[in-house]
Amino acid sequence: MVRETRSGPRFSERFPESYAEYGKRKPVEDGLVARSRRGAIGESWWSGRFLAVLTQLGVGGRLDRGKTYARAGQVVDLAIEPGAITATVQGSRDEPYRARIALRPFADEAWEAVLDALAADSWYAAALLAGEVPDDLEAVLAGVGLSLFPQGSGELPMDCSCPDWSVPCKHLAAVAYLAAEEFDVDPFALLRWRGRDRATLLAALRDRRDAGAGTPTALEDLLDRFHGPGVPVPAPPERTARLRPDPEALLDELPPLDVDGVDAREVLRPLYRRLAEPDG
Repeated sequence: MVRETRSGPRFSERFPESYAEYGKRKPVEDGLVARSRRGAIGESWWSGRFLAVLTQLGVGGRLDRGKTYARAGQVVDLAIEPGAITATVQGSRDEPYRARIALRPFADEAWEAVLDALAADSWYAAALLAGEVPDDLEAVLAGVGLSLFPQGSGELPMDCSCPDWSVPCKHLAAVAYLAAEEFDVDPFALLRWRGRDRATLLAALRDRRDAGAGTPTALEDLLDRFHGPGVPVPAPPERTARLRPDPEALLDELPPLDVDGVDAREVLRPLYRRLAEPDG
């Protein structure tokens, strides 16, 4: 049975007769292996914040227990879904353990407020529609009274079916590290954990864009922000396939620009595509 909480003394009958035998993990064929082979795990701001939050909540000191498991491929599978990161982790016993790191999804009303805030600023809408998550997304959520990450240990329940009573055990810690690397690859996985997958989120933003939400009061203001330094975008981790920003995302955010019966956006599209080419 998977336990929701852990407390109380350790019971010797929960462990194999030999502690040496208990320490021998069974190898996994085709397990999930951490890309980081040494040192720190997690390279982007969102994965770093996730691990930093675990440290702030008082569990960071036990995370290192899971690095060996994460790098040895002991995690059989891992899924990031609304409300929970779930995984199967192979330990020393024949049957793999079931591990879960939970986080309450935002309510529908809260997500509507988030989407309104994102759509109200064309910079955020353009960045998200181009496949990037802005570095200051936490500030946007804070503006509507929400937090992307948990604010206390009670908001991040963890459980594992292994006999170890500590939280996190090495199986949960391995899952946390691999989840951090998933956030490196796809920062939208963080938002899915909070209840909105990438496709649903972007569709809602497009709907608001089409309805006129987020239209700038002055075209010059939007162009100045687009061509200026703007929000820094973190460099992608090595050996990680990242989506390239859509060079036409800005044009899609602008209202029709009629010049002598011609939509200037369509005239500008070839130029934007050319500028986005590697040798452009």
